[in-house]
Amino acid sequence: MHVEEDAARSAKNWFGRRADVPVPDPASVVDLFIGTTSSGHAFPGVTLPHGMVKVGMDTDSGDNHAGYDANPAFSATGFSQLHDDGTGGSVPLSVFKVWPFASCGEGADDRFEVCPCDINSRKVKRNLLADGSPDDVAEPGYFASNLSTRIRVELTATKRTALHRYTFPANTTTPRLVVDVTNDGQQSNTLPIVHIDPTTARVTAGSTYAASFGPGIYRVYTCMDFKGVGFDLGAPVEFGTYLGNSPIRGMVDGGQEYTGYRSELGALLGFKTNNAGSGGQTETETETETGIYVRAGMSFLSTDQACANAEAEIPDFDFEGVRGATREAWNELLGRVQVETDGVDSDTLTLFYTSLYRTHISPADYSGENPLWNSTEPYYDSFYCNWDTFRTLYPIMSLHDPEEFARIVRGMINIQQHEGWLPECRGATAQQWIQGGSNGDPILGEFFVKYAEHAADLNVSADALYAALLADAEDQPPDWNLQGRQANVWKSTGYIPQDLIEPGGANTKQVSRGLEYAFGDFAISQVARLLNKSDDAQKYAARAGNFVNYWDPNVTVPGVDDAQIVGFVQPRFQNGSFGSTDPRHCSVHDPTGSNCFLFNTNTDGFYESSPIVYSQFAPQDTAKLIELQGGNDNFIHRLDFIFNNSYFDSTDEPSQQIPFMYHYANAPGRSTQTSRQVISQFFSTATNGLPGNDDSGAMGSYVVSYLAGLYPVPATRQYLLSSPYFPSISFFNPVFNTTTTIKATNFVGNPANGTGGTVFVQNVTIDGVPAKSNCFLDWDVFQKGSTVELMLTDDINVTCGGNGTDALPPSLSTGGFDAV
Repeated sequence: MHVEEDAARSAKNWFGRRADVPVPDPASVVDLFIGTTSSGHAFPGVTLPHGMVKVGMDTDSGDNHAGYDANPAFSATGFSQLHDDGTGGSVPLSVFKVWPFASCGEGADDRFEVCPCDINSRKVKRNLLADGSPDDVAEPGYFASNLSTRIRVELTATKRTALHRYTFPANTTTPRLVVDVTNDGQQSNTLPIVHIDPTTARVTAGSTYAASFGPGIYRVYTCMDFKGVGFDLGAPVEFGTYLGNSPIRGMVDGGQEYTGYRSELGALLGFKTNNAGSGGQTETETETETGIYVRAGMSFLSTDQACANAEAEIPDFDFEGVRGATREAWNELLGRVQVETDGVDSDTLTLFYTSLYRTHISPADYSGENPLWNSTEPYYDSFYCNWDTFRTLYPIMSLHDPEEFARIVRGMINIQQHEGWLPECRGATAQQWIQGGSNGDPILGEFFVKYAEHAADLNVSADALYAALLADAEDQPPDWNLQGRQANVWKSTGYIPQDLIEPGGANTKQVSRGLEYAFGDFAISQVARLLNKSDDAQKYAARAGNFVNYWDPNVTVPGVDDAQIVGFVQPRFQNGSFGSTDPRHCSVHDPTGSNCFLFNTNTDGFYESSPIVYSQFAPQDTAKLIELQGGNDNFIHRLDFIFNNSYFDSTDEPSQQIPFMYHYANAPGRSTQTSRQVISQFFSTATNGLPGNDDSGAMGSYVVSYLAGLYPVPATRQYLLSSPYFPSISFFNPVFNTTTTIKATNFVGNPANGTGGTVFVQNVTIDGVPAKSNCFLDWDVFQKGSTVELMLTDDINVTCGGNGTDALPPSLSTGGFDAV
């Protein structure tokens, strides 16, 4: 038996044994509606952890990137089988919508031929509750909505199959269901096909759609079967394909040759009610509601595979069984992280477990569904994008879900082996635009520095992992907009010149990409060191220092007369001279109003964030940043300037580490307070409780980190340490079969606005022995299973403790990370 199977079994047994855990049913405190309005784009439908199928409601909101919008002003348009969580770009997926009709007209006018099948004609409002919110329910494993047509819709799912239950009102004469083939989130379909089996009502369909954040396309298929709830549904009493709003009774096939460009195509089926006899007429005086199951198998290979997936995963249409199994899968995973709840308000508990839930939605496990090549290795998709997730998502997975992490790494390596470079931003099998550097590198580095000793048992080849990293670092792809790096000039110059134009990608983001290349090289150096490749370790550690090549010591912020804030990263030309980008560029104070999004005219060197923010990015050597910025006092002053003048952007990942950077200047109390102020100001349990897109769980894992009091330095063995929002927090690791508990002595609660309180870490012991630092924990604490005790105080002026620099978090230039 493989280690991953043993680990999964031991984890299940552990969870089953621990009847005394503080949160035995974490699914009960998850609120899936957090972040479902105001551009949070959070997905509240049903999926397994990292499941391919993500079934949920679609609305006509302009903000429906995950299909759903909790704002009751928007109408429901269908119930799709695939979605993403928290993305930007164009609306992804939202394919093969199902839609119910209780009637298509009044009395004799209730006819098949007049059913309004197109998406804008059929949509309806949801029923509203007394407080004006939509009558929707969501929890791990289950979603339900009551529509204004008095139809109740319920959803659950397995890995590759969705199960719907539609309950029609008692006076329904002919319950009808639409299978919409052509409306994805972008209405981008080409080459649609649909077939209806008139005897069984099985609908098979497929179409090709546009990628959400890149130039590619993807093709996907479905197989839908129908069954009565508590009665024999029988063959459909009416059926046909439709074109726009024109159902064609009896027509069993449809495709592009019938539709023309962008015309809507799908299937419409009518069934008898559970009050009807074989002739379809009502036989009882007392009519009851009619329930119909829809089982929707999905595949990226074929309709036959979609049918096979459905039949294998949900053979008996057992809605409650599937719902319960999916909830239990979430409970087992979430339950590996346990928190004490005494003195903790319910909103904090809900925010924590909901954020942990969203950490495990993406990437999606498409294993067995890869249409691009044949392989027995796992295949994961919906990396949307590594630029968002490398900072916190994978380091949180390291703590409690290493088996899934290992499978993701294996999938990434397999992509590199077939496509030449690690995936960066990928959706529905299509390559998408790179936002920054090749940020698959720190993800593979994160896995290996923590699990090198167990890699073989987890079926991860160290040689293949290292080869994938070297391909990113050394080989320039034909299009670095989609994968890999602009490697040649990086290797020869140590930076990407602003005035260099060469074939293979847009001449943009030269500074922000270079800073991330340097961090990727650092990750490679750490892997090389563990593999005893000392020459490579030295080479890539040296390249990790290339971030200093962008540092212009003479730049100031226009309008700011402050001798302590001098020097910023800037573009450079091929001759070595610096270009000039206003440090305010891409910030809320940018006088040009630029947002520095992904477009070819963005030639000022930065992606989505300002030089002020990017000047703080060098996780591998923050001590060097402090030196460049004039020492600890200047560094702290600059951090204060960022927060006091709104340069910190809670919606954008480059800012995520900044609240914790006071640690490096021996002022961890400032990190604790600032990070807590960020949570208080920008995150809540409301439907608008995210400050921006969830970004495929990037924001979820970020909040988990802050609430746990552990901010990770990815691709290292260190977590920066603050105080958790709980009296204690425990992480169970099924590979090590160990539990590490962090206890907060003197815990008296969390200040509502994040300011003050008894929350600052005065000293730390590990298994009763004083720790070498109050500012970070090493990975061996989690590997062996430890009890970490934090003594809390109300004094914000705490330090990292210890003597000299040993207590400060590691940096390359001060000998940290086993500098080579």
